Amino acid sequence: MRILYVEDNPELRETIGMLMEGEGRMVVTCATAEEALELERDGRFDLLVTDVSLPGLSGTDLARQVLAADPGRWVVLCSGYDLGTHPAGWGPNVRTLMKPFELEDLEALLVQAQATLDAAAHAGR
Repeated sequence: MRILYVEDNPELRETIGMLMEGEGRMVVTCATAEEALELERDGRFDLLVTDVSLPGLSGTDLARQVLAADPGRWVVLCSGYDLGTHPAGWGPNVRTLMKPFELEDLEALLVQAQATLDAAAHAGR
């Protein structure tokens, strides 16, 4: 599973990026939504994990652009404030994580995304 993690805080970006790595997971990190869009153009990611509050283009705007291209894409929005149920209406695989979040909660979302992607790949054979 290819994961794109967008976080403007360098310490968080490095720490959480490393913690998301694991067997079958490749994590690419960047600091801005604009950088994430460039990386998206170079190759598709299975999962976008993004902070909502970013300099320049926000994480929610980034998510909307990614979902416009692929409504079924897995997106996890990380925010220090409650986003309510609104983002869930953007697509079937959009989730939110309240910051600070427990690593177990993030891991559960990664496992859920991987299982969904594996099932879709298996069904497509």
